[in-house]
Amino acid sequence: MTRIEGSRDKEGAGQGVVTRRLDPIHGPSVLAAPEFLLDKESLDLLTAPVAAIRGKLSHNPHTAAVILAGGTGERFGRIGGKQTLELQGKPVLTWSAEAFDAVSDVGLIVIVAPEERMDEYCREAIDGFPFVTPVLMAPAGVLRQESSFSGISRVPSTYEFIAIHDAARPLVTPELIGHTLSAVRGNLDADGAVVGYPAIDTLKIVSDEGIIGTPDRSAFWVAQTPQAFRSDVLREAHATALAEGFVGTDDSSLVERIGGRVLLVQGPRNNIKITVPEDRLAIEAGLGMWLQERV
Repeated sequence: MTRIEGSRDKEGAGQGVVTRRLDPIHGPSVLAAPEFLLDKESLDLLTAPVAAIRGKLSHNPHTAAVILAGGTGERFGRIGGKQTLELQGKPVLTWSAEAFDAVSDVGLIVIVAPEERMDEYCREAIDGFPFVTPVLMAPAGVLRQESSFSGISRVPSTYEFIAIHDAARPLVTPELIGHTLSAVRGNLDADGAVVGYPAIDTLKIVSDEGIIGTPDRSAFWVAQTPQAFRSDVLREAHATALAEGFVGTDDSSLVERIGGRVLLVQGPRNNIKITVPEDRLAIEAGLGMWLQERV
């Protein structure tokens, strides 16, 4: 199924900068406590009105976005999964897609979903919202890597960059997406960039017999999405993995495997993935605070 809807609001890049910029590609540092801690003020924000994110589309976009929405949501325990779960008045999938719609350099959004649910996702999460960026659907695979490859296959070769994002991370912002893309564009020898944050917990190496080591956590980061790559390198990485039967944990691992250079962009810790029911309240509070900042 293909859906292309909405008018094209052709605007230039470089708009909508927030006051709290994210530090790119620097070494690990101690992060502040997550801003979505549920104090009284945060809870009050759950009743805040839904603010519209204005879509943007430049005259000559260079980036396509692939949003992975193929999970079944078994751990979340909700009939129908989590992609259509409403948070602050919008489905989870809509929040993620709108963030990319608001980045002017993104000229195409590909949503990867179970084939039998494509119509449902379009009806509930896309059609009723004013997207200006063309939206296509692609069938999900059994594995995340298969789903990612399916989405990438729908992207025309004219796009220089491809951004991959988990639909279940609705707290992603246009600023974070643009910052990640800039990290790749601004480093000619970089093949990609991954959003993440330094590990702050003590890590343990374990075996069946118990703990066998405590590594230095300063060398470890927690990887998230979005992840952005030069499209030709990402396609090569997936083709090589497919030919050799390799299954990675994310797209970056495939690019790293063929010798690609991937940068780390420090992002906020609250860019979490909604996985289990207890994630809901924290994410909804985070969305409420995000909305208040734009009032």
